[in-house]
Amino acid sequence: MKETQNYSNHVRWFPLVHFVITPILLILIIWSVVDIVRNFNAQSLQFFILTVTVLLVSFAARLQALKAQDRVIRLEERLRYKELLAPELARKASEFRARQVIALRFASDKELPELAEHIAAGNLTEPSEIKSAIKDWRADHFRV
Repeated sequence: MKETQNYSNHVRWFPLVHFVITPILLILIIWSVVDIVRNFNAQSLQFFILTVTVLLVSFAARLQALKAQDRVIRLEERLRYKELLAPELARKASEFRARQVIALRFASDKELPELAEHIAAGNLTEPSEIKSAIKDWRADHFRV
């Protein structure tokens, strides 16, 4: 059974990326910089360029996956707003910034209207504020 999710433990780590690929690429970049400083030649420069390129490709792939997931979350939440919020509040909520919507997804159905009112009124603006205000956490175990 999955651990109960809350504000303090909701960050999702992808072990292959966070603890294997990224550290290896950072080690290779450091290694290539040391090689360039000690023995500058075309091969050491090529190795440096290649490792930086692979690191950038890794980051780009991760960011693209997160961006696509953010779009899906925004769509899911807009549908949820139509079901759970008054029409006027649902309209306002559909105009929330993406980061606010993504943070608000953790709110239970019961406390969503109240939190949406606070965001619409400008009382909660930052994702960390929104997540901290949630009392009844709605887990998201699918984030990558």
